[in-house]
Amino acid sequence: MKSRLNWLDRAIGVVSPKTALRRGLARYAIDATRAYDGAARGRLTEGWRTRATSADTEIGAALPLLRDRQRDLERNNPHARKAKTVWQNNLVGTGIRPRAKDGDATAKRAIELWGEWAKRADADNQLDIYGLIELAVGTMISGGDTLIRRRLRLASDGLKIPLQLQVMEGDLLDHTKNGVINPGRTVVQGVEFDQIENRTAYWMFQQHPGNTNITGLGSLVSRPVPASEIIHLYRKERTQTRGVPWGSAVVREFRDFDDYQAAEIIRKKTEACVVAIVLGADEGQEGIAPSIVDANGVPVESFEPGLIAYAHGGKDIKFNSPSSMGGFPDYKKATLHTVAAGYLVPYELLTGDLSEVNFSSARVGLVEFRRLVETVQWLTIIPMMLDKVWAWFCEAAYFAGELPTADIPIEWDPPEFDSVNPIDDANADLINIRSGKMTLFEAIAKRGRDPIAVLEEHAVVAKLLDKLGLIFDSDPRRVSKGGNEQPSTSQQANEAVNTQPKPGRLQAVK
Repeated sequence: MKSRLNWLDRAIGVVSPKTALRRGLARYAIDATRAYDGAARGRLTEGWRTRATSADTEIGAALPLLRDRQRDLERNNPHARKAKTVWQNNLVGTGIRPRAKDGDATAKRAIELWGEWAKRADADNQLDIYGLIELAVGTMISGGDTLIRRRLRLASDGLKIPLQLQVMEGDLLDHTKNGVINPGRTVVQGVEFDQIENRTAYWMFQQHPGNTNITGLGSLVSRPVPASEIIHLYRKERTQTRGVPWGSAVVREFRDFDDYQAAEIIRKKTEACVVAIVLGADEGQEGIAPSIVDANGVPVESFEPGLIAYAHGGKDIKFNSPSSMGGFPDYKKATLHTVAAGYLVPYELLTGDLSEVNFSSARVGLVEFRRLVETVQWLTIIPMMLDKVWAWFCEAAYFAGELPTADIPIEWDPPEFDSVNPIDDANADLINIRSGKMTLFEAIAKRGRDPIAVLEEHAVVAKLLDKLGLIFDSDPRRVSKGGNEQPSTSQQANEAVNTQPKPGRLQAVK
């Protein structure tokens, strides 16, 4: 067993061996209970400072600065901007759309009303509902959280469904509002809770606190807005009240990368600074520092590529020898790999660099990323935002007399992922459908389409083809997969009857 006695124990052992032994045994017992190397204390971990703080404590102290730095990076760093765009395109794309369940007539009517209302859903009258969803998700990625406020309208506003939505940044939520405000009421970073931890209100500013055009101090005073009027969208990684920007883990890497790249540009400019100096004969031989001036007699203190400077009485010309250094491409690639890992996006999607991947490796990377995308869609965006928006919509349509009930179940169809290998994927879907592992509805919904609407379109097309007497190779009723003509429906029915076994003796007696 390795000795657990330090120098102090040994000094004590000279005077009192029993005391030194007890100290050593106690230290050994404490170390023996640590089953994880990460919890060990010693010379190798003495600089590792950790705190046992809650998620709300950590976020409350860091969120404003994290948010500001993340947005600055997205304004000025192309890779930070690209990372946000990759997430937006894959999470929302052209829209996560509702679909009626099982052909229910009421649900179909609700979907029709949704299509009409979607065009005027924006309180700013600029985007449709799917543009608002993309804006809300992008705001969450950049700022950590998004607030969506319900705006009920009057009949005089001329809206068939008297409802509009307003997407707001998390800055409008007063993060300095904390503590107990009333008996049974607690506020954490602007979110008010009751005694059983239900959200009851959001303490919000009337205007964005960063708006330099704000007039009057009243605009910077937060007021409670009922929680029933607000959707709070953020990715919940711990039991926190608010979210953080998605690039928080690599903010410093991004900043260091920008600084390094700026320094590399300056160094390259310096390396390219080939300068010629015309020296005097004595100065060139004796190493005397020349006096170099411009036409006005002002000393030349900076140089630029191609400069020819003349010393007094110059007769000999000398060129500088700028040194050249490499290594930047390797540093850039390593840093962007780290940044991609911190943003949880594939390196190839972040940079567009496909030089080191083949078809198989690219496909494996996309499979894992798409699984993560689906996780965020189904566990964050749909339950935290879309289900609540649908409930608001149905309630408004019900009170407007457009729907018989406000409780209408639907399903959501995220946008289809573009296939890397369409033929193989289509054959896989066909095999899964024929083997019973997947239904036709599932296969169509996976492509981001409404299965009922697609099948109704098939019925319309088939009826029109029969009416015009047209037969296409794509019509499985007429042409088999191998290209052979299919027997007609009546012929199939007659063949089925003729091939039925005739009643035997036992069947006749029976």
